[in-house]
Amino acid sequence: MLLQRLREYSERLYLPPTLYAEAPVRYIIELDSGGRLLNPRPTDTADPASPRTRRGTRRLVPQVQRSSGIKPLLLADKADYVLGFAGGGAKKERVSACHRAFLELLEHCAIQTEEPAVLAVRNFLRCDPLSQLDLDDSFDPGATMTFRVDGIFPVDLPSVQAFWAAENDPALRSAPRMQCLICGEERPVLERLQAKIKGVPGGQTSGTSAISANAEAFESYGLSASLIAPTCADCGERFTRAANELLANESNHFRLGGAAFIFWTREDVGFDFRTIITAQKPEDVRSLLESVRTGRRADVDDTRFYATALSGSGGRAVVRDWIDTTVGEVKRHLSTWFARQLIVGLWGEEPQPLGLYALAAATVRDAARELAPPMPRALLCSALTGAPLPPGLLYQAVRRNRAEQRVTRPRAALIKLVLLGQDGNGKEDFMVQLSSDNPNPAYRCGRLLCVLETVQRLAVPGAKSTIVDRFFGTASSAPASVFGRLLRGAQPHLAKLERDRPGAHIALQRRLEDIQSGIAASGFPRILTLEEQGIFALGYYHQRAYDRAQAREASERRKAGLAPAPEAELAEGLEDTGNAGEKEEN
Repeated sequence: MLLQRLREYSERLYLPPTLYAEAPVRYIIELDSGGRLLNPRPTDTADPASPRTRRGTRRLVPQVQRSSGIKPLLLADKADYVLGFAGGGAKKERVSACHRAFLELLEHCAIQTEEPAVLAVRNFLRCDPLSQLDLDDSFDPGATMTFRVDGIFPVDLPSVQAFWAAENDPALRSAPRMQCLICGEERPVLERLQAKIKGVPGGQTSGTSAISANAEAFESYGLSASLIAPTCADCGERFTRAANELLANESNHFRLGGAAFIFWTREDVGFDFRTIITAQKPEDVRSLLESVRTGRRADVDDTRFYATALSGSGGRAVVRDWIDTTVGEVKRHLSTWFARQLIVGLWGEEPQPLGLYALAAATVRDAARELAPPMPRALLCSALTGAPLPPGLLYQAVRRNRAEQRVTRPRAALIKLVLLGQDGNGKEDFMVQLSSDNPNPAYRCGRLLCVLETVQRLAVPGAKSTIVDRFFGTASSAPASVFGRLLRGAQPHLAKLERDRPGAHIALQRRLEDIQSGIAASGFPRILTLEEQGIFALGYYHQRAYDRAQAREASERRKAGLAPAPEAELAEGLEDTGNAGEKEEN
């Protein structure tokens, strides 16, 4: 199904000539119409300052998949094939065989096409080309080179392009005739696909094969190589070109966690999925939420939407996920996904949408090195299909909280997503901000830890280590074993505040009593489940954001010369402690 949809997509593309692909061509050998060398030093087109042309100017040249065997590329190849140049310790016998094969292919092309430019190249190569050329120490024998005859590139001639297509036509090489898996017609099929998919993470730099079997374990019914999924030459080239186009187009893919995610619609309807899923433009996300909330239906909603996740395994492309749905369904699920993740900012700001990368990266220390493909795949699948997120994501978020002894906004949002996804009836506005009447003991324990940390920060300004730095992990998993000690340890700090800052003392004492009143009857829980540990983290985060919002409001009122707000002294104290922790939690 995936390959059929890719072939359909290829119908919308401008396709280069058969078995031609864009590749860097570094050296150009200049000839006249008689095959005489115009410049002994090949023209070097490499520009190290440009990432696109650092290996040479990109041109459409013949391309075909080749492994360890000898298979020349017509009129544009490496120095061993074109010139018989043995550099870098290459075996002379193999280099000679490569050069002979290149000359035989060129001779065949010259006879078939009778193109003067091709004849000129043949005449030059017959006259010991290495003795005529001046190749200095900077010459790269592994770079591609081609020819230009009186300003004309022979590889660009239509007759040469037609010859190359016919030369590699499986029908002319006694290829088996089978029903093509893609188009359903009985045609000569390829033993090995003639093109590769470029840019798949984890794959070879030369490209990966979509269909391949190189061991008995992968073979079936006596079929090997690409015959395990029979594909005609036209379909094989088309779905490969479509995949390469999607992987090269910035708006149709992104790479994350060792995998490439590509997506497209059956017709071009202007639906910019990448901008929405990455939350690059929050206004687009808000527009999506509003359109789904008001029930406005667009004309494009019935258009099919496709997405897949690819990674490489050596020379093979591995399909990790395949999603076939509609634009309307994607919009509806995305709206739910963004609504469920909304959570107040670190300083009480209005909730802002978070992109897929921010959520996935929140679960590891170094996203570039540690983020594995299953994490973003699960998030993408949930965003597109509405599937609940696996509990493993909650475990990784909770574990990261304990490792860092803090709760970041992306992790809090991810915890919300997992918890709400487990309950299909969960309200989307659940736990967006502090819920002071929430009776959940785990939530109240999280709030309590935050308030006790505030007591310590106000009583001991500038403390390098707080109770959160030392006890977050235990408090979030086994509250009963630690909160009694923390409350006793807070009493000297409260006594100090009662003496030095009575207003802050009264406000904090009232807050401690209010939080504990909800858990006094049953006592602190002995053990918190994984879900409860997530709720604990939300309680801590909400209380911290609420306190910081108060601090910001107090600062703004003071600057504006307005009357102090309730609990002003506490808020002003929190302003100082909040500033100290802002950098570490962003």
